[in-house]
Amino acid sequence: MNRKFKILIVDDEDEQRESIRIILESKGFMVGEASSGGEALDLLEGEFYPLVLCDYIMPGINGLEVLKRIKKLYGESIEVIIITGYGDVESAVEAMKLGAFGYFIKGNNPDELILEIEKAKKILSLGKKHSLIAKRNDKKRYLYQTKNQKMKEILAVLEDVADTNANVLLLGESGVGKEVIAQKIHDMSDRAKMPFIAINCQYFSSNLLESELFGHEKGAFTGANEKRIGRFEEANGGTIFLDEIGEISNDIQVKFLRVLENRTIERLGSNKQIPVDFRLICATNRDLIKEVKSNNFREDLFYRINTITIEIPPLRERKEDIEDMIYFFIDMFKEELKKDIYEIESNTLEYLLNYDYPGNIRELKNMIERLVVLSKNGILKMDNLGAINFPVKENIMNREVAPYEKAKEEFEREYFYNALKQHDFNVTHTANAIGISRRQLINKINKYNLRQEMGQ
Repeated sequence: MNRKFKILIVDDEDEQRESIRIILESKGFMVGEASSGGEALDLLEGEFYPLVLCDYIMPGINGLEVLKRIKKLYGESIEVIIITGYGDVESAVEAMKLGAFGYFIKGNNPDELILEIEKAKKILSLGKKHSLIAKRNDKKRYLYQTKNQKMKEILAVLEDVADTNANVLLLGESGVGKEVIAQKIHDMSDRAKMPFIAINCQYFSSNLLESELFGHEKGAFTGANEKRIGRFEEANGGTIFLDEIGEISNDIQVKFLRVLENRTIERLGSNKQIPVDFRLICATNRDLIKEVKSNNFREDLFYRINTITIEIPPLRERKEDIEDMIYFFIDMFKEELKKDIYEIESNTLEYLLNYDYPGNIRELKNMIERLVVLSKNGILKMDNLGAINFPVKENIMNREVAPYEKAKEEFEREYFYNALKQHDFNVTHTANAIGISRRQLINKINKYNLRQEMGQ
């Protein structure tokens, strides 16, 4: 079924993109568009397309450079077909030597392009898993291995749940690993080879969230310069995970309920009904029953999303798992940061084992990352943290009060770093999520020297 296969068209000519889009959509493919090489690379950072059709001659980053970067970043998980004119065939053949799947000459019979796409689709379907899922799986296995009885019971339930298409509601404090559980359900289901799309509803204003979920047509609103496929459409055939579902506005709740009832969506600026088929998993740390009674959350939507409810315990109730998680994160970050770690001081380990973790697994993970970043001579110890202190169990009124400007800068630096990290350091997505311009965010990145931590 072609509707589950996504193709990105990259061409600086509007008419050329439009003509190819019409052909591909008539065959049932899901289509995204980018008007430049740079825009295509930015789009691929946050949205997975297994196949890219890229014009060879473009201003700025040309098709050959786009091909090189895609192959360097994504390897065989993304195939590229070069689109070229008659006079550039020799260059297109050269592109194939660099990893392009094939090429299509402008003006030739469109059936030739469809044939080439079908070939690429067949190759990609032979057991390849796209990079976003592959990267995520290994780094989240720590939650699948537990000594805690309640977590063992939850993991057992997941096996039964995964075999169905029932909507699942995950409850629990922030940071307990709700997305990891959602991913596990997806991985055990018959949708495992299709996309797993996660979105945190809390990070978007109401208008931005609507566009993010439903997509929009070109010109649908000010700034909508290109058509954009929404997350519901992107998750077609797979699973969509909506974190912090309790934060969505009443207007979006109404539209969302309609999607669940009709299994169709309409992009903003269009009245065309697009069928969608996805598994829904939601999560929240709010008391949705209380929100329903307060008229903040629709009762009919609540009963739609909680066919199966799973409550995940906080880390402080899983003390027997903390030590394994500590060493898991040490191994993970020493590999990511390319640092040799030989030892963790006994008093530091004791602190980590006995701390209550109000921020749960996310807080433990961040603490270990900071320890590894600031480690010296391969030893993890709290003394290395300097001005960046561990949380302490004391009344905030007893703490030394820092000067306002210094406290403000420390808060901003941590806020922007965490926001960027949540969005895989994609500047455009982060700026949209927190409601500032891309230029403003770049200024903050430069001010707080975050590029090194972003791996740039």
